[in-house]
Amino acid sequence: MALRFPRPHRDDVRIALAGLLGGLLLWAVGLGTRPASDPIVLWSGRWPILLPLAVVAGCELLRRTHPRTGLLVGVAALTVDTITQGSLATVVMFTDLVYAAVLYGPPGTARRVLWISGALTVLGTVVPLAVWRAPEALLIGAVIGIVAFTPGATGWVVRNHRDAAESARLRAEQTALLAEIDRVQAVTAERARMARELHDMVANHLSAIAIHSTAALSLDDPDTSKQALGVIRENSVEGLAEMRRLIGILRDSSGDTEPAAAPTLDGLASLVEHARGNGLDVTLDCARTTLPAPVELAAYRIVQESLTNALKHASPGRVTVSLVQRDHALDVRVTSPFGEVRRDGPRAPGSGAGLIGMRERVALLHGTFEAGPGIEETGTAPQNTPGGGTWTVRATLPITEGETA
Repeated sequence: MALRFPRPHRDDVRIALAGLLGGLLLWAVGLGTRPASDPIVLWSGRWPILLPLAVVAGCELLRRTHPRTGLLVGVAALTVDTITQGSLATVVMFTDLVYAAVLYGPPGTARRVLWISGALTVLGTVVPLAVWRAPEALLIGAVIGIVAFTPGATGWVVRNHRDAAESARLRAEQTALLAEIDRVQAVTAERARMARELHDMVANHLSAIAIHSTAALSLDDPDTSKQALGVIRENSVEGLAEMRRLIGILRDSSGDTEPAAAPTLDGLASLVEHARGNGLDVTLDCARTTLPAPVELAAYRIVQESLTNALKHASPGRVTVSLVQRDHALDVRVTSPFGEVRRDGPRAPGSGAGLIGMRERVALLHGTFEAGPGIEETGTAPQNTPGGGTWTVRATLPITEGETA
């Protein structure tokens, strides 16, 4: 299979044509780098100048695609040029081949070209000076430095700047990618937080409205309907207030409303009273001291959601809310009757989002969460109710400073 070289870059074609035409112009006017009488000229005459000129111009076509091959062939052509009368265009194009080999070649080739050209420059300076002991001998080293080392050093500097710019571009792209990932994660976390807050703040009121409105529609009793409508109005007003506070948080200094402070465990008594007003038989046992704000918020929301679930799904019986602070954690436990016998009256549908929200809140604090029938503390017997047992929600929230930071 024949070798197929890639098409040369358009700029390389322009450089090759410019060098070739410039060399032909110098040849046409008879300008060379050495006179025919120079002892180094072994191949005199005007026509031999064109051979290395054409070869070096052809090597310029390989300066990006095959810079190492172009330089090696260019060295041979320059060697031939030195035994002719020479062409300035050939020398100039050779310096460009050295520059291209360092700039576009592999890193190993770039280092070798730089070291070899530097060594040749030193040798071309020291050896002739030691042999001839004349200041003019220094010109040989200067010419080698101008033709070989200077373009190589220039290519090395440009290569380093190019590599540094490429590294900076890659770092910028990586930083932008990480920033986008962080933004997506932040948006996802914020949406999950908003979903939890919206569910916990409004679901309790809407569940009570749904249950009592169904009762008002289904029971033909003016007193019961009036009482149900009163509960509906109370829950709708409170739910509307909660929604306005949530909108205030989302607008963030919009001027319409001020964001409300996060609820604390001091409001559990009001929460329990509200649940009693909705028809639940609730008892509260809260033994704790001052806790970190994230722990108090999580515990409040867990109790709130548990009472909402009890209102929607529990069987007749007592609902117990217990909070006990231990050395390094707060234990939250809500129990409600569970079984086939259901509370009289309409039920409100559930979506399961409440349990998911409670699990997420506990997971953010690196605690433990359980919810289900028959979950009791060690050493106690399950509470039995007619037709079933007990549904328990239990959460352990760490309260040490390192875990709640």
